[in-house]
Amino acid sequence: MSYKSIIVNLAVDADPAPIVKLGATLAERFGAHLIGLAAADVPPLVSTGEGLVYEGEVMQIQRTEIEKRLAALHGEFERLVPTSLSNEWMQQVCSPTRLLGAAARQADLIVTGPDEGENVFRAVDIGSLVLGIGRPVLVAASNCELMLANTVLVAWKDTREARRAIADALPFLSKAKDVIVATIDSEHDDVRNSLADVAVYLEHHGIMARTEILSGEPEGERLTAFARSIHADLIVSGAYGHSRLREWAFGGMTRTLVQESGINRLMSY
Repeated sequence: MSYKSIIVNLAVDADPAPIVKLGATLAERFGAHLIGLAAADVPPLVSTGEGLVYEGEVMQIQRTEIEKRLAALHGEFERLVPTSLSNEWMQQVCSPTRLLGAAARQADLIVTGPDEGENVFRAVDIGSLVLGIGRPVLVAASNCELMLANTVLVAWKDTREARRAIADALPFLSKAKDVIVATIDSEHDDVRNSLADVAVYLEHHGIMARTEILSGEPEGERLTAFARSIHADLIVSGAYGHSRLREWAFGGMTRTLVQESGINRLMSY
């Protein structure tokens, strides 16, 4: 298994160089086609001295500014991606999360930068993206230009989401020098059995993994602290949440990993 098509998302308000370089190196590593994507939308309401109103002229000015920014990002993408690499560009004045959701049907992997705030008109809603896109999402650490993924931590929980994440991460795991499958649970004997089963599954794919049972509460901070202690440069995990009145409500582990910006994270749902 390998990634043969990778989408890299360029946020309109961020420096495009780190994420484009990361996407390009991953595409070269896996022999993948690279799709650069950028989007932003005009808010349906604009702020004036009299409050929030519809203002056609202001909205058109904002749309023109977005189009100029998207064109500039396209130029940066073309400048930074090696000509030897198969690639294409996609842009649209619309919600970046919605465009990524539509484009994901032609990709094996989505690469995006860290959570950049709550302006869903100009930045991807990472939680909604992960839980709704049906593809693995690699959320890069801040300003990450190169990800070796030499040491990979797999956050294990015997759930559909975790099983899916491991399968989605096989291309990274197969190239890693050290793979650690860890769970936070010391109360149940079947945890050891499930960890052993995962290790056997990975061994069938030529991946020799070691397993760890972490003590303490099953929370994201415990997992990220362990990741730093072993110098992991990638955390693989399932994502957990559910939709409530069109908004995603997340489990604590997923919330922590979405907000974490110091380590690369690959999440699947």
